Amino acid sequence: MLPLRGRGSKFNSCLQKEELLIHQEPIARKCRVQRHAGLFIVCAVLGSWFSTDSWAAPNQVGIGELQRLIADHLPQRAIHDLKSLDVLDRDVDLGKGVGTVNFSIPGFKAYGCDKCHQGAQLLNTAAERMRAVLARLQSLFPDISTVPLKQYIIQPWADELLSPRQFAHTTFDTIRIFPRTIIVDSRVYGNATHLHETLHLTQEFVGSPNELEAYGLNIRSDPRFLLLNYPYFGDVVTAYFLPAFPRILKDFFARPVKENLDVSREVQWFMNPFDQGELQSLSHVVNKMELLLAEVTRLLRQHPIRTSYWSEQTGNVGFLLEIAAVKLLPLPALDVSRDMRMKAFTIIHKQMNKTDNLRLGYVIDRKKESLLTLKYQLKLEDPLTRLSLYFRYLKGRFIGPGGEVRWVVDDPEDLIAFMEKKLRGISKMAQSDKLTVVEKEGANHLIETIKQKLKDF
Repeated sequence: MLPLRGRGSKFNSCLQKEELLIHQEPIARKCRVQRHAGLFIVCAVLGSWFSTDSWAAPNQVGIGELQRLIADHLPQRAIHDLKSLDVLDRDVDLGKGVGTVNFSIPGFKAYGCDKCHQGAQLLNTAAERMRAVLARLQSLFPDISTVPLKQYIIQPWADELLSPRQFAHTTFDTIRIFPRTIIVDSRVYGNATHLHETLHLTQEFVGSPNELEAYGLNIRSDPRFLLLNYPYFGDVVTAYFLPAFPRILKDFFARPVKENLDVSREVQWFMNPFDQGELQSLSHVVNKMELLLAEVTRLLRQHPIRTSYWSEQTGNVGFLLEIAAVKLLPLPALDVSRDMRMKAFTIIHKQMNKTDNLRLGYVIDRKKESLLTLKYQLKLEDPLTRLSLYFRYLKGRFIGPGGEVRWVVDDPEDLIAFMEKKLRGISKMAQSDKLTVVEKEGANHLIETIKQKLKDF
């Protein structure tokens, strides 16, 4: 694919291209259906898997009981010399595509776990849980033939690899998880955290598109995850499917929670009763988004570095889903003059091409900045109008005449600098003395993979 010449050529074609789309849309949709027939098959499988409305079932545990369980399993302070810890572990063959995985609880005795638990039983339960999660993942993504899971560590302490506010962390061929998390995940979340972290193992690079794909799995199983993780999905849901989404979101988080509990606010919001009609509406929206979520996976697997680059440059964690939306769906309705559109595109284009997020140590959401400027500079009060202008800009800038996504980077040096920055971060983490031998080997493999990719740019 040949890059367009200069920044201006991309922007100047936006409005002309938008006008052509009005006439081309029926044909374009037909062609996209033919090109993405495989995605419809995937969507059908996903829809059948997640169609049970399990979110409507009562909680397996109340907040009071959950508090009692969690209070005894909070992350503890790390023992200074981790190498001196006793380790309870067991190797388990998880079958085709995975192989032997080491399940372990470092510090099982040092942290007092042995006073209440049978270690062998905990490891057996963990292995069976992962068997079920892997079977679920492989049924949803049949193209994923291997999952590079070599270690599953139940970690009683918090450190830089697994901070107190984290639920779990996929490092290098390894899942690290708190005992507290296992309780919440098995009793409340339906093992959504395990599924989320397992999918991370199969991703080739790093960045917010990885989280977007993984949260895409979570929202399919329960629409409450759509609310908890709204920054990844909110604007697409609002502009394309459910204009009332911001109001539903406000109502969801307006419910009171008990601040003095060890049960996090997010878990309480998930567990506390919420309007079933609203949740049903959100569930229907998620079903309609199946094609978009499948396209997110396809684009991420095909362009892991460029999708991460653009998400970071724009400071927009939902960027890849928005690209999928403007690629596959008719644009939202818009009733503003041509002159207003051109002014809006100029503002958005200026914001979207700033590279501060890549070069400096802070992150600015370029979409948010654009929408605020449209509101106060162009006096566009209607948020849906502003969103519609933004999505039209995305389509003109990133979607080619044949419907392909144009991941063109104006300055290739920016992309190289981005990859080098990520490489430095991974290399620094790889030097941590808290990593296991398996993790260090996995980190070194990823480092060499990225170095090889750098040679191709």
